[in-house]
Formats: sequence, structure tokens, C-alpha cells
Amino acid sequence: MTRFVFVRHGESQVTVDRVVGGPRSCRGLSDLGRQQAAKLRDRWTSHPELSFDVVYSSAYPRARETAEIVLPSLGVSRLEIEAELGEHDPGPDCDGLTYVQFEEKYGNPDWEADPYGVTFPGGETIAEFQLRIGSAVRRLCERHPESTVAVFCHGGVIDTVLRQSLRAFGTGLFEIHTKNTSVTELELVRAGRWRLIRYNDVAHLAGLP
Repeated sequence: MTRFVFVRHGESQVTVDRVVGGPRSCRGLSDLGRQQAAKLRDRWTSHPELSFDVVYSSAYPRARETAEIVLPSLGVSRLEIEAELGEHDPGPDCDGLTYVQFEEKYGNPDWEADPYGVTFPGGETIAEFQLRIGSAVRRLCERHPESTVAVFCHGGVIDTVLRQSLRAFGTGLFEIHTKNTSVTELELVRAGRWRLIRYNDVAHLAGLP
């Protein structure tokens, strides 16, 4: 069995700035995001919950910075970067636009309709994004059987993993909100069968805004 512990990054600076923050414009964590990551590190340093075999991060600065802050508490010295675990890529035309600029230029796309339709002009469709994430997780399963794998990633990545592992619809009818530095844990019981152990665990954020 392979166990995955997915950690969403801390609050990002692009979120504070209200910018479409793809891989080209991501500026890492905000001050609050660094505090959130430090809280998770301190939680796992004081009370280790799992023994990790390998630690991965998306290539986005906000995920990588979160992983680097938390890494000393995980018992693993090396951080592996896996670009395929990145967030939904808005493409070069939309990446870096403010939310206001995006809406003025492209309107408000229907994110819950056709997964093959264009939501970010020049970027990934939802279907392309979900195929990329599903393929990346499958490769990690094959690469690390009988292992416990930490993955520092993004809300959209965790949403996709949950949809696929729980065999839910690819779009719509599935309202969740994955919080910053939350812990989501799943276990591959056998091929095609997943066990959800916990979702959105943010006990370490008590007392933060």
C-alpha cells in the first residue's frame, strides 16, 4: 500500500495581490503563509505522526517554499521537485493578470460545465489538468510502492486527487475548500481502491488569522 499525505501550500503572495498566479508569476508565500508553514513544521516536530519515505513538491515557488519550511520535521533530507504536480496552468496570456484584468478581458468562465472547454485562453483545460495530475499520482504509486509519500502542492491538485480517488464527477457537484497548509491523507489499498483517512486537517493553524 502507498500512503499519500498531501499538503496545500501556505497563503501565497499572488492571492494577497489578487493575481492569477501560474508558474510564471508565482512569488512564493506571503508573511502569513510562512507563519502557517512554520506552524505545521512545529506541529510535526513536537508530535511526529508519520514516518515519511520521500517528500515531493510542485515546482511552484509557493509550494516549494512551504515544503522547505516543513521539511526539517519530516525525517527526510532531500526534497524532490515534480513539475507535473503544479496547479492548473492558466497559460502565458493569463498568468500574472490581476483578477480584475482577467474578468475585464475574458469575463467569468463557467468552470463547472465542459471540462474540455477553454477557461483560461491559451492555458490548460480542466480535462488536461486532471489528466496530468492523475498521471503524476499514478507514476508516484508505481515509483514508491509500500511507501509513505508527502506531496506539497495546491488546492486544485488536492481537489482533483479527491475527485479521482473517490470516483466523483470531474466538474461541479463537489463543493470543498482546501485550506492553506491543510493535511489530506489517502491510502492506495489496491489498484483502483483508495481509502480517505483525513481531509483538510488544519489543527496547527489555531490562533492564526
